[in-house]
Amino acid sequence: MLSRREFAQIAAATMGIASLPVGSTRALAQQKMTQADLLDFKSVGNVTLVHVTDIHGQLMPTYFREPSENYGVGADKGQPPHITGKDYLSHFGVKAGSPTAYALTCDGFEGLARTYGKIGGLDRIATVVKAIRAERGDKMVLLDGGDTLQGSWGSLQSKGQDMLDCMALLKPDAMTAHWEFTYGQDRVQEIVKNLAYPFLAMNVHDAQWGDPIFKPQVMLERGGVKIAVLGQAFPFCPIAHPRYMMPDWSFGIHEGEVQKQVDAARKAGAGLVVLLSHNGYDVDKKLASRIKGLDVVLTGHTHDSTPTVQMVGKTLMVASGSSGKFVSRLDLDVQNGEIKSFAYRLIPMFADVIAPDAEMAAKITQVRKPYVEKLNTVLGTTDSLLYRRGNFNGTMDDMICQALLEERDAEIALSPGFRWGTSLLPGQNITFDDLANETAITYPTSYRNTMSGSQLKDVLEDIADNLFNTDPYYQQGGDMVRVGGLGYTIDINQKMGSRISNMEILKTGKAIDPATNYSVAGWASVQKDVKGPAIWDVVSDHLKKHKTVKLAPNRSVKVVGA
Repeated sequence: MLSRREFAQIAAATMGIASLPVGSTRALAQQKMTQADLLDFKSVGNVTLVHVTDIHGQLMPTYFREPSENYGVGADKGQPPHITGKDYLSHFGVKAGSPTAYALTCDGFEGLARTYGKIGGLDRIATVVKAIRAERGDKMVLLDGGDTLQGSWGSLQSKGQDMLDCMALLKPDAMTAHWEFTYGQDRVQEIVKNLAYPFLAMNVHDAQWGDPIFKPQVMLERGGVKIAVLGQAFPFCPIAHPRYMMPDWSFGIHEGEVQKQVDAARKAGAGLVVLLSHNGYDVDKKLASRIKGLDVVLTGHTHDSTPTVQMVGKTLMVASGSSGKFVSRLDLDVQNGEIKSFAYRLIPMFADVIAPDAEMAAKITQVRKPYVEKLNTVLGTTDSLLYRRGNFNGTMDDMICQALLEERDAEIALSPGFRWGTSLLPGQNITFDDLANETAITYPTSYRNTMSGSQLKDVLEDIADNLFNTDPYYQQGGDMVRVGGLGYTIDINQKMGSRISNMEILKTGKAIDPATNYSVAGWASVQKDVKGPAIWDVVSDHLKKHKTVKLAPNRSVKVVGA
């Protein structure tokens, strides 16, 4: 949350903003918000946990629009993080139009983005981490929640090495993982072997023998407190991604193993037990409610961010967002194995306010150098705000679906509901760097095949159940598959098989016939040996032909029961 001082400064900065040109408002915002304000924190206790997660290969500052839709179901309906926009601002007491509102919600995003600028950049993160470390010394622990080594062209081409080289300068104390596994077993093992800090994943085992593959936990001592950090990798890797990339490993939530590791940590003298998790918010919320002796959960995967600590019984839960937008700082007073008090700050990485760290900036320039000419290639421009996040559609995927429909000559297009990917403002050029930030995966082939109406419904129903199952342990994260050329109605409160109805071909208005075959183009298939061009080539060709992206509002999905 903002300090009183910062609220006062921003209130002064935003007075009369509408009457000033964009350059003036941005300069005014920069003058009124300082790095000292963002780092302002009244320290507490003897331990400081610093958390970053879901950076997704983003070395540079970016725009990132938060979702307008984040529906919860069952007991989580209307609870954080399943609130957006004005409801979010009201719930957390955030002032509309403030820099915090810009960082945390989609409300007024375009105007606020032009006012407050880009967010993130690993050199800005380095500045903040080093400042906290200088202040707190041996009381600080830095933890990386995973999805760090994937999401950009440089990361794809180097198999995550660009991010590894940069993260080494931050000196994390441990990490866990998710998309890292899509580089394959051999590469993951190579990464772990050369990593200067522990790679923790208690829930990954040998698929045949059940033996653990990675360290389950590490014991650290900070501020006179023994701190057990337990690692939980994404539990559904072989389902959400190609199984052939990790054929010998099994994954899962393994609640019993978590309790076993907590008990072992306590028995070994841990005064503080921390779960560094990539389960996703709702999964971690349920898990925390069922595990005894767990003090803190640092959650990741679903890209949620909350400006306050959420309490699950006695367990503190921290959600630090994605794409390098935030660094979380949690100060704890730990005495005799109990948290007596705490203080928390979700620090937004405003790139125009935080000075870049020189050492990290030099390293970023070095690791980007082999790709920078290709990354800077302009493919087109956009007249529309392009973003990815939203439960049912995002304009980035609308653009991708249009490219698939046209370039692959299909009736229907499908684009996976990935939550990573940056945003572009109207009037910006679309570079290859921007496109890669939406598509840089190790299985990028764009397929074209036929699917019956019945198969299409089954696909939509299956993904909807992943998103809206009332038991969090059956939710795998991500958003609904994006569709092009197809419309449907979804009732999120129904059961598996009954959520999707009124499917139609948008071009003709004809209802989808379960027995009729339709030409379908998509990408990111989990099947092996899929044939077709890489998705970035498909979209590049489309942009070169059309030059400018201008999207009509997407009303292809009607949501009921929300």
